[in-house]
Amino acid sequence: MGNKKVPMRMCIGCRDMKPKQELIRVVKSPEGDISLDLTGKKNGRGAYVCKNIECLKKIKKQKALNHTFGITVSETVYEDLEKEFLNFGE
Repeated sequence: MGNKKVPMRMCIGCRDMKPKQELIRVVKSPEGDISLDLTGKKNGRGAYVCKNIECLKKIKKQKALNHTFGITVSETVYEDLEKEFLNFGE
C-alpha cells in the first residue's frame, strides 16, 4: 500500500492547485532574501508559480510576489524565473 499523498500547492498566478513537483518555488529567507528554490527544501516562506509563461507574465504584471512576501521584490527575481522557464522549454 505505497500510496503516498501528493502535496498540492497553489500557483500565485492562475490560483490553480497543482502537485508541488509541477511548480517552481520562490522563497523568502528568514533574512529577507528572495530566491528560486529548485530543490523545494530551502528554509523560509514559499510561493509557487506554474511552469507556464502566462502565469509568469501575470505575476510580473500584478507584482504578486510583492504582495505575497510583503516586500518589494527585485526585477532580477522575475528575470531568474524567466530563465528557468526557458530551461523548461516553455
